[in-house]
Amino acid sequence: MQKLIVTDAPGLWKIELPDTTITSPSDYIHSEIWSEQKQIKVVNLCKSYQYQSIGYYISLLAEARGHKVIPATATMMDFKMPGLAREDAQDFDTIIQDVLEKYTREDKLELNIYFGFTTQNQLAKIGSLLFNLFQTPIHKAVFQKKERWQLVSLKSLNIKDLTEDQRGELQKALVLFLSGKAVVRKNYRRKKYDLAILVNPEEATPPSDPKALQKFVKAADKVGFNTEFITKADGPKITHFDALFIRETTNVNHHTFKLARKADYEGLAVIDDPASILKCTNKVYLKELLDANNIAAPRSIIIDKTTASQVESTIPFPIVLKQPDGSFSKGVKKARDKGELDLHLKSLFQQTDLIIAQEFMPTDFDWRVGVIGGKIIYICKYFMARNHWQIVDWKSDKTTRLGKSEAVAIDQAPKGLVRLALRATKLIGNGLYGVDIKESKGKFYIIEINDNPSIESTIEDKLEKSNLYESIMKHLMQMVLQ
Repeated sequence: MQKLIVTDAPGLWKIELPDTTITSPSDYIHSEIWSEQKQIKVVNLCKSYQYQSIGYYISLLAEARGHKVIPATATMMDFKMPGLAREDAQDFDTIIQDVLEKYTREDKLELNIYFGFTTQNQLAKIGSLLFNLFQTPIHKAVFQKKERWQLVSLKSLNIKDLTEDQRGELQKALVLFLSGKAVVRKNYRRKKYDLAILVNPEEATPPSDPKALQKFVKAADKVGFNTEFITKADGPKITHFDALFIRETTNVNHHTFKLARKADYEGLAVIDDPASILKCTNKVYLKELLDANNIAAPRSIIIDKTTASQVESTIPFPIVLKQPDGSFSKGVKKARDKGELDLHLKSLFQQTDLIIAQEFMPTDFDWRVGVIGGKIIYICKYFMARNHWQIVDWKSDKTTRLGKSEAVAIDQAPKGLVRLALRATKLIGNGLYGVDIKESKGKFYIIEINDNPSIESTIEDKLEKSNLYESIMKHLMQMVLQ
């Protein structure tokens, strides 16, 4: 991606980086070269970001042109609400306390941050944290210790506020920022496009294991992406990427959905896109969608507290009860009789106003069909956990809670299975999906459509190997190039 530094004094900057140009505000405003290009990352280093100043209009114009700009006009406005920074910083209180307790015995700290970098290595986490929350080139942060450390002030500075030495530090940080946070070997040529992979290192059952994640990185490099793993804390810097790939379990009432929405709004290629998350993570929506399109699924009804009594007369025991936003077999109960039904309903209604009651369809395994862009990319059989009715036994005290799995060659899978999976995912979108299907008496029934399917080494990739990862990365690159 072309990088453009807009500054009032272009001649004072000595930066030599590939695909990087330094220009004046007037040139950026009036030159057709910049107005006609789309893939541009703009760094606005004007002397003022005040409302209706030239600096303000550079960011506003960049956003109108579809360029990715730092700082965004919304960020400029955020600094008019000083309480906002303090509130957001509370989400990362543990990091702040840990770093500052080790760094100083004083009760006050003033800190300049340049593109997330600080001159004190011990404060690197703080610098990165505040830059990710509020992306502007120069911050001045003031921390005060009473009983605990608190962020009492966070201001956006301009070049005119800096000394000559501080301007030198700013330039060093800008080079690091434009080069990417990772150390780049001299013989390594960065790719044109940047990919962020969202992960959660603390997640107990992530959709991809570490080995699979590294395979995604290798595939991304092959198709033309620089790749960086990010977490929830890195969300504010998402505008500096061209694509986002979510490998953390998604939900609507969750930061994964918020980040997907922000990335989609900013024009990034996104998997999982927010529309798919919204549709797939709610079983009420999926039930209505499948019913409306006459797609085979186990008999189901939607109930609330006033209609719960209808379940027994509609669906025979045993009855499967599902929390609408459960994932990975969580929030799913089986009632063998009225006693268990009443017990499970009482528990589930504490979490949700609506519940799915579904016909129990016993099988030895569930089919999982992986689809991206309307094409099959893998097929697996997930067998039920030992002595359990689901593929995951969450109550088991044994080392393994999962049933075994078996990869199936795509050209060897039943045609009816493939047709049903493709037909169902077409109703959701053009992204990455894992379709759970049961087979009973030679017929196939949709159980769920997952927007964030498991892709783990030696399981889903057992037959397709690197081709599986490359097919996903190729689709993501096609989205970028559209």
